Amino acid sequence: TFMLVLSLSFEKKYHDWRARQARGDKIVFAALWCCIVATSVSWDATSGWLNALCRAVPMGFFAGVTLSLAYGMVHVCRWLAIMVEAFCCDVVRQECPERVAHVWNITQAILRKVSVSVENCLLVLCLILVVTVPLLLVDVGILRTHSAPFPTIIPAISVTCGILYVMLLAAAITEHCAAVPSLVNAICFGEGTEVARQLTVDYIQSSAAGFYVFSMRLTTGMVLKFVYVWCIVVAGLLTRLQSE
Repeated sequence: TFMLVLSLSFEKKYHDWRARQARGDKIVFAALWCCIVATSVSWDATSGWLNALCRAVPMGFFAGVTLSLAYGMVHVCRWLAIMVEAFCCDVVRQECPERVAHVWNITQAILRKVSVSVENCLLVLCLILVVTVPLLLVDVGILRTHSAPFPTIIPAISVTCGILYVMLLAAAITEHCAAVPSLVNAICFGEGTEVARQLTVDYIQSSAAGFYVFSMRLTTGMVLKFVYVWCIVVAGLLTRLQSE
């Protein structure tokens, strides 16, 4: 499946663009990992380098595995988004609505297949995020009661930001697909093709293409609601910690 996406992206000459995006993603995730390891070392440096390394090594391993999984998901989401954008660029040059429907059928099938292949990875990242937020509150409690330095909460914040970035990229694929019917409907394929164009637009809309997680279509609204709920939970718990 990945080779199909890769070959389609090469055909559309999007590889250079994706290479630039990949460099930026590598820098971001490498910076997050280095930040986590550096703060882990500096936190326990006062009690000896051995204790600092004992904390930094497992923290670096856990952060490395989590961020590597997140980077792999970012890589897949980037290719899928490019594939949808390549379809949008190609549809402008098409002269037959039926051909557009055929190409979209292949595109949405690839989207669904890739989503099924990586949905477990996204679920694991979501579970890590659910566990990380309470741990972040524990770090905040330690920060208040034991006068620990502020960098103690940086690892949890870094992991949270990396996973949220993945979720937003995955949801952006669905938003890209939702804009395709409007684009096709605005294209003139020639005289006598209005009915075929409308049928194609209806087919694209009814296909409900996007990024799916266990048969659930992931949208930006769902991600924002998830973040909103957890912000309410965090705010409530922080308020209780301050009152105590």
